[in-house]
Amino acid sequence: MAAVNFNALLDEFKRTNWKDPGTWHAAPKLLVLLGVLVAIPVAGYFVDTSSQIEDLEKLRGEETRLKDQYLDKKKQAINLDLHRQQLREIDTQFGALLRQLPNRSQMDALLVDINQAGLGRGLQFELFRPSPAEITREFYAERPIAVKVTGSYHDMGAFASDVGQLPRIVTLNDVTISADPKGGVLTMDATARTFRYLDDDELAAQRKGAKGPAKK
Repeated sequence: MAAVNFNALLDEFKRTNWKDPGTWHAAPKLLVLLGVLVAIPVAGYFVDTSSQIEDLEKLRGEETRLKDQYLDKKKQAINLDLHRQQLREIDTQFGALLRQLPNRSQMDALLVDINQAGLGRGLQFELFRPSPAEITREFYAERPIAVKVTGSYHDMGAFASDVGQLPRIVTLNDVTISADPKGGVLTMDATARTFRYLDDDELAAQRKGAKGPAKK
């Protein structure tokens, strides 16, 4: 094998006019060809790898998003069961409270119970006047009763306690107690409030009224 004369090759490269490829000798042409052959796959490698890295980053971002979405839905499912349980408990409590409200036919009996609670404690009714008009709420009606009784402080306290223990809901509001300057008798003025639930016809009428008159 013939030895390579590196000095001759170096001189040949020095004499090469790189701006005019047509005058290049064999050695420069071979070097450029080798450079092109190496550069093309290297460039292709970097271009392809860069694209793959971008795709990988996108997939990682999508994976993170899907994981977060899964955890969020899992949390919602757990909370949904909890909310359903709470709703059932609220319905139960609401039903228990609703059963403490009399219907329209039971209101007269409730008024008698309030009156008897006062008489049973030895109080003297000076006034027991149910309001002729009810105050209608969302699902119940409220009737104020003006009450004025006389008696001892102890008996009035016992009467208030008895009213609070009635099976139906009754509240005493706007209570004022005054003493008779001529004796030890006390006078209590108060507003007793009774409540009853609206029947189906009343609820339907209330919903119809809330919607307003039908358009023609």
